[in-house]
Amino acid sequence: MSVTKDDITVVIPTLNEEDGIGQLICELKQCGYHNILVVDGYSTDGTAKVAESNGGFVVLQHSKGKCGAIETAIDNVKTPYFLVMDADCTYDPKDIGNFLSHADKHDQIIGVRVNGRHNIPRVNRFGNWMITKTFNVLMGTKLSDVCSGMYLIRTDSARELELNATGFDVEVEIAAQTATRGRITEVPIDYRKRLGCQKLNPWKHGLRIMRTVFSLARAYNPALLFSIIVALAIIPATFILGWVAFEVILYGVWHSAYALVGLLLIVLASQGLAVATISAMLKRTEKRIFKELNRR
Repeated sequence: MSVTKDDITVVIPTLNEEDGIGQLICELKQCGYHNILVVDGYSTDGTAKVAESNGGFVVLQHSKGKCGAIETAIDNVKTPYFLVMDADCTYDPKDIGNFLSHADKHDQIIGVRVNGRHNIPRVNRFGNWMITKTFNVLMGTKLSDVCSGMYLIRTDSARELELNATGFDVEVEIAAQTATRGRITEVPIDYRKRLGCQKLNPWKHGLRIMRTVFSLARAYNPALLFSIIVALAIIPATFILGWVAFEVILYGVWHSAYALVGLLLIVLASQGLAVATISAMLKRTEKRIFKELNRR
């Protein structure tokens, strides 16, 4: 069964976004989307007024940060699906059609910022790449842009989420829980130049998001996380054994104690690597089982 434009609510979290919110709502209406929910975080400018005057339905959020805006949206959405997008006009409403084509088969669809990446500062692009790669390794996924601010989610699935994030890390928390419990995929989208002032601090928020990724891995894939940490013992083992070999070759001095420590670290790292491999295999098996249960 195909998902129509009337089956989704476009959720727009806002905080002092009067420069872009009006244009975004007008673009959404021009594209045929009329269920527009603006969740305002108590803006001190004219954001709420501009949103209402352009036809958006405005509610004030409870709780803090972007996570609070998402939780407020979940409480207010009446349609089977909702799509989250930023209020700064960086995301193009014309791309929502890409999500609708696959919505009935997935619990979440993430928009991958393919075109217009030059509108993302280089340090932000590098941070997004690092976070996504780390997320994929620890969560056993193959996502391309886990920090994207445009994604569609099934409302019933969203109501089962247990959100603990407070800020921009809410995206990775939603992706982690959805990837663990349901079906997640991605579609390409454009990324335009933002209107208004940027609120995301690449260092402050980037480190917070990375910390959240490790916390999520500890909660949803602990065996893999800790076995990878143990496997890192290969690094000091390599240095120690390399130094021992250097001493033997150049000076004929054999450091038996250091050699033993290095060998023990090699054994420890090998065990960690073995457990990590088994954990990854079990995770893939679990996903296949969930996929088959969902299909049935």
